[in-house]
Amino acid sequence: MILDSHCHAWRRWPYEPPVPDPDSHGSVEQLLYEMDVNGVEKAALVCARIGRDDCANDDNNDYAARAAARHPDRLVVLADVDCSWRPEHHTPGAARRLRETVERFGVTGFTHYVHSANDGWFLTADGMEFFATAAELDLIASLAMSPAWQADLREVARAYPTLPILVHHLGGLSPARPSYDEDMAQVVASAELPNIGVKVSGFHYASAPRGWDFPYADARETFRHLFAAYGPHRMCWGSDFPAARPFLTYKQSLEVLRSHCDFLEPADLHLVLGTTLATLLDTRRPATATEGT
Repeated sequence: MILDSHCHAWRRWPYEPPVPDPDSHGSVEQLLYEMDVNGVEKAALVCARIGRDDCANDDNNDYAARAAARHPDRLVVLADVDCSWRPEHHTPGAARRLRETVERFGVTGFTHYVHSANDGWFLTADGMEFFATAAELDLIASLAMSPAWQADLREVARAYPTLPILVHHLGGLSPARPSYDEDMAQVVASAELPNIGVKVSGFHYASAPRGWDFPYADARETFRHLFAAYGPHRMCWGSDFPAARPFLTYKQSLEVLRSHCDFLEPADLHLVLGTTLATLLDTRRPATATEGT
């Protein structure tokens, strides 16, 4: 069983440079095709209401929800709620907007992208109410954040231990940054909280500025350190399709793990590639202390 914890689909391609097929380049049909070809059973659609003025994708939550309604056995939705590109980002009323989004779309979880610099919002009254609401509604929190937010994330995780949290793209780590050692220490420290996990995705970002350099030796070393801290019950593979298309294929996003991470035992690979996410989707609860490592 293979499940994709991190992918996207858009009505119209949102990125520069323009592509010749903007209406299909990032479509849900393209995603389902890649899933079928590569034997992926189910995927979590990470919504992102982004784009240029001519294709703003303000309706991406709607687009993803309609796709999941057509393919309920293949897709689940992590709705964009107050992400950093939204005008309502970190303004009063976040908990209400989260509740309204869940009531409207019936989603499994939400995604929340923040700016690289920590603005302190997680620990404000609004921020804590936002995460309290997520825990109350049995949601999965999918967070895009730099290591600068990790200390505050630990406080959120302590306050709401039933809230499962998945941090995107190897915790936002990059060996190219001068702060890499300190950043790694922050992400590893968060492994002490059993409800914090990490998406095994975005190897091309972790290898920046050499995002094309498959199979990403430096990013695989980052993954090895994180795996030692979090273990397979709190790590979920993700393709980052179709945002990753300029750097690697869908199959390569799988083969980074299957063919190039020799420190993974077969049982580990089974968990990271699907079983961990399947259990999380079924229960919407963090791995138990006995499951984590």
